[in-house]
Amino acid sequence: MGPFALHRLSSTLVITAALLLGGTAVSAADSDTAADILQIRIGYLGFTPDPGPLLSNVIPEPADAGLRGAELAIEDSNSTGRFLKQRYELQAIEAQSPEQLLEAAREQHGQGVRLFVVNAPAAILRQLSQALDDSLLINAGSSDDSLRQSECLPNVLHTLPSRAMLADALAQFLTVRKWSRWLLITGPTEGDQAYAAALRRAAKRFGHTIVAEKAWSFDNDQRRSAQAEMPLFTQTAEYDVVLVADERGDFGEYLPYHTWYPRPVAGTQGLTPTGWHKTVETFGAAQLQKRFEAHAQRWMNDRDFAAWMAVRSLATAVGKLHQSDAGAIRTLALSEQLPLDGFKGRKLSFRPWSGQLRQPIPLVQPRALVSTSPQDGFLHPSNELDSLGYDQPETRCNLAAAHP
Repeated sequence: MGPFALHRLSSTLVITAALLLGGTAVSAADSDTAADILQIRIGYLGFTPDPGPLLSNVIPEPADAGLRGAELAIEDSNSTGRFLKQRYELQAIEAQSPEQLLEAAREQHGQGVRLFVVNAPAAILRQLSQALDDSLLINAGSSDDSLRQSECLPNVLHTLPSRAMLADALAQFLTVRKWSRWLLITGPTEGDQAYAAALRRAAKRFGHTIVAEKAWSFDNDQRRSAQAEMPLFTQTAEYDVVLVADERGDFGEYLPYHTWYPRPVAGTQGLTPTGWHKTVETFGAAQLQKRFEAHAQRWMNDRDFAAWMAVRSLATAVGKLHQSDAGAIRTLALSEQLPLDGFKGRKLSFRPWSGQLRQPIPLVQPRALVSTSPQDGFLHPSNELDSLGYDQPETRCNLAAAHP
């Protein structure tokens, strides 16, 4: 073998060795990079009780409401998280009973999960709060006012609007329109009674008069009898608007165009205050709507948005803190130093006394956005969003001063 061949062989061996060493170096760098990535696990705990037989042909809420919003938020968080060396994982549980949900939550907790999004009724949320006392739970499923007013749970924040927020948003709009005389019709369920209580509070707060209250107790099929029964049922002293509290949808859909006086219907049916709706499109919301529809193959509802907002709140806090400690995230959220983007035209934040997410409330009919509250002219000493729901002097809670 000549000198030139030996030189080529020597050069080849050097290059090969360099490549091998370089490959080893790259692998080590990749390993170091992977080790540097902050892994954030978020538990999703879902339970929706059986609503029982419906007396109308109301379109039921999707069975996956809430979960799809959380999934999309995980995708969004990972899109930005890769630049911050953060990786988010959703561990979702949808149980068939409260007992199963509690058991699954304890199992996730035993595996080290300390951040949870909960889509469940208030009673179950209270149990979860106690069982997961060193964790942070974000309520995306219960609008119960007592959770924000009298029995604030120290380790729970809320992204779903309370009933008081919804009622105040509606009452502000009715004030602007000067529809001040209300006929209030209430269904028989516990949720209906709670919604009606929120409407009564809003009426008193904004100077409206409830001219009459009627309790709906019919159990017949309104698809056949609404035209005959509703006009007589709504015959009373003259009113400007009919307010309905029918969260399950047993009868409220049959009130519009069937009232004794030709008046608008609002509340759980008709003109409805809600945390989110398909018709919300401004401030970049249309892009969120499209991404959600591509992900879930349906429209985004208020539970979906609340769960999306819950995950995004956690991810925003982690990005700011560079850690995922539940206590540190809670402290930051309640400090009002965590401005959040919710595609509602304003920076959102959690109220330090109740943990409720401040947010504008859309007022919608089925296929159109009518208005958004707070309405112009409703002022507040510190934040106009606090004109919706229980303000600090109206609640016995002070989460910022409490320790979970």
